[in-house]
Amino acid sequence: MAEMGSKGVTAGKIASNVQKKLTRAQEKVLQKLGKADETKDEQFEQCVQNFNKQLTEGTRLQKDLRTYLASVKAMHEASKKLNECLQEVYEPDWPGRDEANKIAENNDLLWLDYHQKLVDQALLTMDTYLGQFPDIKSRIAKRGRKLVDYDSARHHYESLQTAKKKDEAKIAKAEEELIKAQKVFEEMNVDLQEELPSLWNSRVGFYVNTFQSIAGLEENFHKEMSKLNESLNDVLVSLEKQHGSNTFTVKAQPSDNAPAKGNKSPSPPPDGSPAATPEIRVNHEPEPPSSATAGASLPKSPSQLRKGPPVPPPPKHTPSKEVKQEQILSLFDDTFVPEISVTTPSQPAEASEVAGGTQPAAGAQEPGETAASEAASSSLPAVVVETFSATVNGTVEGGSGAGRLDMPPGFMFKVQAQHDYVATDTDELQLKAGDVVLVIPFQNPEEQDEGWLMGVKESDWNQHKELEKCRGVFPENFTERVQ
Repeated sequence: MAEMGSKGVTAGKIASNVQKKLTRAQEKVLQKLGKADETKDEQFEQCVQNFNKQLTEGTRLQKDLRTYLASVKAMHEASKKLNECLQEVYEPDWPGRDEANKIAENNDLLWLDYHQKLVDQALLTMDTYLGQFPDIKSRIAKRGRKLVDYDSARHHYESLQTAKKKDEAKIAKAEEELIKAQKVFEEMNVDLQEELPSLWNSRVGFYVNTFQSIAGLEENFHKEMSKLNESLNDVLVSLEKQHGSNTFTVKAQPSDNAPAKGNKSPSPPPDGSPAATPEIRVNHEPEPPSSATAGASLPKSPSQLRKGPPVPPPPKHTPSKEVKQEQILSLFDDTFVPEISVTTPSQPAEASEVAGGTQPAAGAQEPGETAASEAASSSLPAVVVETFSATVNGTVEGGSGAGRLDMPPGFMFKVQAQHDYVATDTDELQLKAGDVVLVIPFQNPEEQDEGWLMGVKESDWNQHKELEKCRGVFPENFTERVQ
């Protein structure tokens, strides 16, 4: 019997809750249709808007503070690894070894102390500040439900009073329910009317205390770190003074025009005339122009114009790989010599024979013509190869490739990642060196930032063929165009 009674009470509560939800839903529909008036409090609605704004700001601040702490921890690990490297390379017989080890220990302790104080004085305070928002948010929602109950009871009571046939018992019961609903609503409303403005005003003091704590901790940290760095500098200065005479001088690397170590220059004949034997180069590259042909300026090939691989973000403008107009030799000039040789060019007379006898003998050429011929023959292979490659990739293969059936819609060209790139947002591509990316246009050109491209990795496209799931943006200077 007790169990049945207990089940009966539970069933009654469930039925009561269901009835309340139905009544509230009906009342909201009537209010939206304009068939029932709604009790509104503009001042309270403003307080709710301020509350939501304050919650959004606090959540963002908490997220950014956690990111800052993660960065501090990462810097600590990097600094620790750097100091460990210094300890390993520091020879035992060098002066100041013990001081350097002590500085490394203090550096590690300083990072640990800084991180812990940030957690205690900023992050925990932030968590406590945000901890009060969920309870108030649930009370605001409950207050909204009680307001609907109050409006429903009020409308029910008014309808009974205006009915043609009045039932005093029903009117009395409706009045009692109205008074009860109004009392519950007003109690919650009064409490929130006091708490919300107070909470909104407290944000100023909280922001001041939080950022003052962070600024003060960072200032003290950098002061102490500056002292340690000064001490380490003194130790290294003393090491330099003791071993100053053994300082290693970094020599400049030989330029591209410098002869290789394996090159052997032939000895001039006794009579002082120019050597007839050409210079032998190990790498089989064309011989750099001699002093006799210094007047003929040789254009650099496009491969020599490229800069080193880009390493930052943020992305910078990648140098164009197109060959300047004035650097391309005209293939239709009368002086064009269609000689392609991977070894050292032979004497002008031999070049004439290889070219089919169209050029005059070496003895009949003027010095200027000889220099021009040597310049053309030495730079011709690189220019021809670059021009042919550009023609094949840009014209024969179709340029953008928008009409290819196996490519994503709007496909323009392919690039290959030269360096790894770790995505920092959900709309970015994660790249590894060697990945091939199919470049496509932005849906909204105004969203494209300078130095960024939109694309989909070729492996993902071949596997899924779904553009929405695979595409993303990536920095242009981490890649190189391949097609």
